[in-house]
Parts: sequence; C-alpha cells; structure tokens
Amino acid sequence: MNRFENTNVLITGAASGIGRATAVRLTAEGARVFGLGRDAAGLAETARLIADPDRFTSCTADLTSESSLIAAVEAARTTMGSIDVLANIAGTTDRTAADAVTVEQLTSVFMVNTIGPMLLCREVLPHLPDGSGVIVNVCSTAATQAHPGMSGYAGSKAALLSYSLSLAAELGTRRIRVVAISPGGVRTPMMDGTIGTLDPTWYSRLATLWHQPGAPEDLAATIAFAASADGAYLNGAEMRVDGGARSAM
Repeated sequence: MNRFENTNVLITGAASGIGRATAVRLTAEGARVFGLGRDAAGLAETARLIADPDRFTSCTADLTSESSLIAAVEAARTTMGSIDVLANIAGTTDRTAADAVTVEQLTSVFMVNTIGPMLLCREVLPHLPDGSGVIVNVCSTAATQAHPGMSGYAGSKAALLSYSLSLAAELGTRRIRVVAISPGGVRTPMMDGTIGTLDPTWYSRLATLWHQPGAPEDLAATIAFAASADGAYLNGAEMRVDGGARSAM
C-alpha cells in the first residue's frame, strides 16, 4: 500500500516513540520523511529501522528555539523540495504538583507541547499545498480528561487541541486539513521516564477496557490514516486513541 507516494512529510519527535513509529510507517507507505528530534543517536536508530534509507532524512532541532525551528523547516524544504504534511508529534511531560511548579518548568512544557508546534505550523503553512496539505497535531486525552499531577502538561495539550481546531477553521478556504489526535496511555520512552518509573504497576492498571497501554505503532497507524487521502473528510476534529479509557471510567 503506497498511500504516500510522492508525498513529503515533516515529522517532529522522530528520534523515538510515536514519532519514530510514524516515520517507519509512512516511509513504508511511500512517503519521503524529514525527521526532527533532539537526540542524534535516536534519529540514527530510526534511520536504521527504515527499509528504504533514501526515504528518510533527519536533523536535530530544538522545539524551544524559534531560530532552530525556522532553520529546520528550511532544511526540510530544501532537502525534499516541498512539504505536503506536517506531523507535530514531539512532546514532553512534567508531573510537578500545581502548588510547587516553577515558571521554568511551565515554560519548558508549553514551549515543547504548544508554542513549538504552533511556530512550526506558522513556518510550514506558506509551503503546504492548497487543497491537499495536512497538519496532524498530536495532543493528549489529558487535555479533556483530568489526571492528578499533570496540570501543566494537561494545560499545554489543551491549548494545542484548541489551537488545532481553530487553525482548521482558519485554513478552510485553502482546503488544508488539520487533525488533532489525542492518545491515551501509550508505552513510549517519555511515558516510561515519568509514570512508568514512578509506579511500575501503572501500565497493568491503566484505566482502559483492556488494562493495557497502546503501542507507538497504534498511533502511527492512526496518524497515517489522518494524513492520507483515506482521511480526506477528516478535518477540524479530535481523534481519541485511548483503548476505550473514557468508556472504562
């Protein structure tokens, strides 16, 4: 299946987790992918996992730096010639209690989860083709489903979700689609580094209908659908991918 033949995709968070799985999935379906990430070694491992190395190029980028993001978009456009799809997948979390969180912690979370993706959208929009361009923003079910100890993270993802829905309305006349995808618990290095290390039993107790986390590949499949022609009527919408967590509550 080559749903992404002749399609150029810019992906953030490509060094691990959902971003890596998406890069592998989309290149397997014919896309040419330019992957951004903080970790050069992680990006190299992603490249190793891709069957056709000519379909993947990467560079390190810092989502907290406007100049880094501007340079990254220009590098992607120069390398691929055009950008058809932007997938904002990179994220970070912080479990500091609301009565102890610092300005520095909040700034870091909002820069990576909200402002960085918004800046990338700004930089990519002039290059996306009218009528077929797609932006996929990975948000979180935490944006609309409360969890203790995640107020800063939840706020940043709620802002990205609201931005995504508004952006879809703003781009309606250009017929550029914007889709927000909200994962529930997904076993990624980010999740392992926060909840998983604090409570190793959390995954088996996860409040889904199956009491198990999703895999990065589950989200990659959803992103692939949303960004492809199969999702042509999907726009200005949030897709929850949470294993039935809302129904299990």
